[in-house]
Amino acid sequence: MMPLLDGFVEHLAFEKRLSPRTVDAYASDIRAYLSALEDWEVAPHEADTDVLREYLARLHDLGHAASSRQRARSALRSFYRHLASRGQVKSDPARELEAPSKAKTLPRVLTIEQVEALLAACEGTKAAEIRDRALIETAYGTGTRVSELVGLGSEDVDLRDRWIRVRGKGSKERLLPLGDAAATAIGAYLGGPRGHLLGRRSDPGVLFLNQRGGGLSRMGFWRILRKRAIEGGLPSSAVHPHVLRHSFATHLLHGGASLRVVQELLGHSSLKTTEIYTAVDRDYLRHVHHEFHPRG
Repeated sequence: MMPLLDGFVEHLAFEKRLSPRTVDAYASDIRAYLSALEDWEVAPHEADTDVLREYLARLHDLGHAASSRQRARSALRSFYRHLASRGQVKSDPARELEAPSKAKTLPRVLTIEQVEALLAACEGTKAAEIRDRALIETAYGTGTRVSELVGLGSEDVDLRDRWIRVRGKGSKERLLPLGDAAATAIGAYLGGPRGHLLGRRSDPGVLFLNQRGGGLSRMGFWRILRKRAIEGGLPSSAVHPHVLRHSFATHLLHGGASLRVVQELLGHSSLKTTEIYTAVDRDYLRHVHHEFHPRG
């Protein structure tokens, strides 16, 4: 991957004639991106727009400032434009990458029927199917961030009292209630399938394992979601790791939960961050009215 970076740096310095400071900043951004791709076992030419979105979401979860994420987006757009111009990628996945200013638009959510279709795609007796159902039930049932979900330790789950302990931004911990469906799915996963995935390997201590018995990564979860979405008849573009968190919040508000409770469950430090879901909820109600009311 590094030859691609070297070629990009030369392009910026000698063809675009950018300042050394800008070249260094862009090179640092792309170096970090290529390192993430290595962790995810994705080649640069295999990355699509969803992979780039997931990478920018990862920067957000790691606490990078909005200005840093905006620069990373600019670096990615410039990097892939460079690769596309030289025929090193078939298409430019960064072309449709939304600007950070669009972050205030309403987040995409799934309908309850779509969530059920996603879960139905996990039905089966194989270890991976049981794990995937537990993953999705937990993500949708608790509203955890992706980093919190894949970081859950086995000791963080209390199936008797039905709580999980998650570590959010700034290592802040919070307890989240487990609903019946999520608790049942996790119990089924811990009842044998997790041990099957682990095999004779040393236990990494995290709850959700990949096929090799290691801890599941963010990208691993994203791949599982995309696979199950396709199997459930949903467009893969409609299902993204964060969409389950958004759907959790929206469906809670639709069911009558207070904004303050949703804020606490999501781990938002400010109520303003949570208020976006009230707008989502209004759109959801408008859709239901239009769809089912005789005069809609």
